[in-house]
Parts: sequence; structure tokens; C-alpha cells
Amino acid sequence: MKIIFIKTLISLFDNFRFLQVVHPIYISPTPDVKFKRWKYTSYNFTIATFWSPLLVKTNLDGHRDSEVFNIYLDQVDENWTSQINEFNYIILNAGHWFNRLYYKKNQVVGCWRCSLKNVTEFPVHYAYTMAFRAALKAINSLEKFKGTTFVRTFAPAHFEGGEWYTGGDCLRKRPFTSNEIVLEGLNLEFYKSQVEEFWVAEKEGKIKGKKFRLLDVTQAMLLRPDGHPSRYGHLQPEKVKNKDCVHWCLPGPIDSWNDFLFHMLKMEQ
Repeated sequence: MKIIFIKTLISLFDNFRFLQVVHPIYISPTPDVKFKRWKYTSYNFTIATFWSPLLVKTNLDGHRDSEVFNIYLDQVDENWTSQINEFNYIILNAGHWFNRLYYKKNQVVGCWRCSLKNVTEFPVHYAYTMAFRAALKAINSLEKFKGTTFVRTFAPAHFEGGEWYTGGDCLRKRPFTSNEIVLEGLNLEFYKSQVEEFWVAEKEGKIKGKKFRLLDVTQAMLLRPDGHPSRYGHLQPEKVKNKDCVHWCLPGPIDSWNDFLFHMLKMEQ
């Protein structure tokens, strides 16, 4: 069995009888650390990770995260779509990087917070919707791929007192209770956009012999402001200027994703 994580991360799996500790063979066909593969020979199980942070074509390489770069919303990233035919399962997700310059048919159609003259400002979830639409359409267009695609839903950030560049931080040491926070604003728009595109793709996929599953982590992650590294994701935390309240680097919250996925994979079997 083969599983691929598309990262934004894509993964592929093979066999789920993890009854003992085993060590994989590293079989990546490229030295590029963004694209890795491991094989567990005793289980005939292969897992791969493909790094594609926006799922569609960009000129992201070489740009700092504060710079405006191009996102080609109607051109899927072939670094991952060209590899998935051989896999049984895909885990697909995307996150928070869509505040850039948007292209369709190689023409600028808009942006979010780019402050460029004569360029239309779109809400950031517009690009998120278009990217997922392109990615899921690409999967459905592959004649040889007959596997299952898991769409992992949006995981909210937890900035307080500002955002990434304006002094925001995440210092909470316990989860929220269900009555302390609600899914709203941009978090809700991202989630709705993703789920709506999922249902469209699932309907089309049934006709083409493909299966789509929703790995819904959004509400669970909304309750976990204690899972981000803040300034402590670096070797010299005292020198960190922008606190990281986006990524999930602490044990606990993100481990639940594995539990959810493993349960869903067993259901597929």
C-alpha cells in the first residue's frame, strides 16, 4: 500500500498493521528534502511527503514570507499531481499563505493586501477556494488514480494582541473550553470554502471511481491555542521577533490528527 501527504503536505499509505516497531528504508528518488519517501518492507508499505504549500503553481522559491509573490490559481502544482497515480491514499491540506498576487490564465486578476495600484483586492479565502478547486479537479482528472483522497480541513491560528507582523502572540497553556471560542471570521470562511469544494469534488469523484473523505480537524484545533511554539520554535527564542501562532509544533494537539486519520483508514479497510 502507498500513502502520500501533500503539504502543503501530501502523504501516501500502504498497510496499517503497526503491531511492532519497524524501521523504513529511505527510497526518495531525489535529494530534495521537500519530497521524501520511505518503505516499510515487512509490511509492503510506502509513505511519501510532497511539499506544495499552496497546491497550485507559484514563484514562492526565493521569496521571503513578507514579500508579494505570484499564485497561479488555475495551474495546479505538477510536482505532486505527476506523482500520485501509484498511491492508494492521498492526504491533502493547505494553510495560511494565500495573501499574495493572484493570476488566472497568466494574467493578474487580483491580490490580498498587496497595496498595488490598479489591482483588485480580493478576500483571502477567494484564493484558498480557487486553489482547492484546482487541486481537487486535478485529482478527479487523473484516469489512472483510483485511490482515496483525504482532505484535511483548515487548522486555525491563535494570535492574540496582534498578528504575525504586529506583535501577536500565543501564550495560553491550556485548551479553550467549547464555550470560550467560536469558529468565525476568516477561520470560518476558510473552512466553508474548503468543505464546499470537497463536496463538489466528492460528487464528481463518485462518477469517476474515486473516493474523497473529509478529515475534519478544524473545531478540535480551534480549541487548542496551547499547541503553537510562539517564540520557542527557534534555537535562540529571545531573539525571535515574530511569534509563531500558526504552526503546530508541540506534542498533543497535532497528534490527534494521526488518531483521526488512523481511525478513518481502518474504516476504509
